[in-house]
Amino acid sequence: MSREEMLALGWDELDVLLINGDAYVDHPSFGCVLLARWLIHHGFRTGLVAQPRWDSPDDLLVMGRPRLFAGVSAGALDSLLAHYTAFRKKRHDDAYTPGGKAGARPNRACLVYANLARRAFPGLPLVLGGIEASLRRVSHYDFWTDALRRPILMDAKADLLVWGMGERAILECARRLDQDRNQGRDQSPGANVLAGIPGTAWLDKLNAEGRPAKPPATLADAPLMTLPSHQQLLDEPEQLLRLTQMLEQQVHRGDAWAFEPVDGRALVLAPPPAPLTTAEMDELYSLPFCREAHPIYTQPIPAAEMLRTSITSHRGCGGGCSFCSLALHQGRHISSRSADSILAEARALGRDAASGRRSKAGVAISDVGGPTANMWQAHCALEDAGTKEGGDSPTGMRKSRCRRSSCCFPTVCKAFVAPQRKHVELLRAVAALPEVKQVRVASGVRADLALRDADALAAYTGEFTGGQLKVAPEHCAPSVLALMRKPPLAVFEAFLESFVRQSRAAGREQYVVPYLMSAFPGCTDEDMYALAHWLRQRRWNPRQTQCFIPTPGTIATAMYYCAKNEAGEDIEVARSDAARLRQHRILMPVAETAEGPRRPQGMRRSENRQDRRKR
Repeated sequence: MSREEMLALGWDELDVLLINGDAYVDHPSFGCVLLARWLIHHGFRTGLVAQPRWDSPDDLLVMGRPRLFAGVSAGALDSLLAHYTAFRKKRHDDAYTPGGKAGARPNRACLVYANLARRAFPGLPLVLGGIEASLRRVSHYDFWTDALRRPILMDAKADLLVWGMGERAILECARRLDQDRNQGRDQSPGANVLAGIPGTAWLDKLNAEGRPAKPPATLADAPLMTLPSHQQLLDEPEQLLRLTQMLEQQVHRGDAWAFEPVDGRALVLAPPPAPLTTAEMDELYSLPFCREAHPIYTQPIPAAEMLRTSITSHRGCGGGCSFCSLALHQGRHISSRSADSILAEARALGRDAASGRRSKAGVAISDVGGPTANMWQAHCALEDAGTKEGGDSPTGMRKSRCRRSSCCFPTVCKAFVAPQRKHVELLRAVAALPEVKQVRVASGVRADLALRDADALAAYTGEFTGGQLKVAPEHCAPSVLALMRKPPLAVFEAFLESFVRQSRAAGREQYVVPYLMSAFPGCTDEDMYALAHWLRQRRWNPRQTQCFIPTPGTIATAMYYCAKNEAGEDIEVARSDAARLRQHRILMPVAETAEGPRRPQGMRRSENRQDRRKR
């Protein structure tokens, strides 16, 4: 966004400036843009600087100093995950950058952008957000340096960190700072005014009792969780697993606040915010997105092309897989849009197609889903009935006595209601629109849920699969699946059998694309050979195999770090790159492996050198 664009809107200054590590695509799947639209909708003049140069703060100064605060996000991915493979090799592509080229954002983008913002706007309140900041909000293991790092606020020059989905928190930040400025205070108040907002973290001093010195009054009656200190984590690696489990419970419980002692200070975590209601989700996704990249870009942005005709139906995931960050970032509670809202967006996509901007034959909608497509409108029957504890937390989120880490593991909870037939009815309604050519479910379905409703599974298979359906069994070894919090292999095999049967009944040649993982904590070479044997029995050549990457904040990463399972028992961990690559190659033929050295080529070069010496 340029100064000319700001002036064209009739603004002489900004209230909020957002700094983002992704390219500027005006689409609701791009988080920073979503928040910018949300703030503008509520009357705050918001500008966006996408992928600024990091050798100078000049790009941040284009629209002047914002009146209230600056927000920083590394983008849709942790910047180190975006830059490096599972074997710490540099990536050459970036789906969120024009031309798909890597190198448009720095490593540890949150820290770099925060330093730039401090240089550009001394004294201005600075707020971190996005998945990089969210999952590094407490002490965490950093795979790329093989070290335990302090909470990101200890290293970033920021006043506040927004964790999880940030619509409520960032709007409350703007309102509090606006009220403070309207009361005549010229100096920026920083964390003094912002402390206590649900879904945020900030730094405080420790009092004589070793607790936060100035807890917000709004949290006086809320339960307090004391996390293991950073020093404890350094002394006892297994404490990272305990911290991660406690953090997971804080997110799921909904009413507790927490703190971590770090180098004589307290990293304070407010309780999570209440999930957005259906009305709020509808309001958010009805904002006037043009679904296009900014016209300044001359090259296509791969992520924008992939997501252009997708529709977000819900957020949140009840799966709780131990390696997935979604449960910590989006929460276990499912927030769904209404059918009317989704149909309205589908019509708008169709009108774009009819106007000549895309195909005139009607729009092909690539996805109507979320983290898992068949969890639209899923909910907990016990929470709905208010039987878990009764009453709401100080954040407005219903308190929960449920201590399950997953709604689906070890089996699907009886209280977890997933109305998949309603989702099928929604997909059929979208497909019936005259503006729509076809509808697909690209985000994939959860097999254990799909097996609970044969009619819904038949519909997913026969009507909304475009030749391939994504499913994530991840492994076949029972011990590894348990560590992953995934259902037994028998569940996937039953799903596969049903899918093949339904595809034949529909007269369609279709395939399941299984997502598989190597080198997971607790996985041995023997487990990988068992998986390879299972694949050979089915004559499958896996294409969607990834080596486990210990991303910050997950249970699986904590298990990797301390080499223990959730019960505190020792497990085998492939820690070295050589051990990880060995497991990965058991599944992926060397000639097809995208990661690591190409052994056959190296052998040929060696053989050629020997031949030359002989000659």
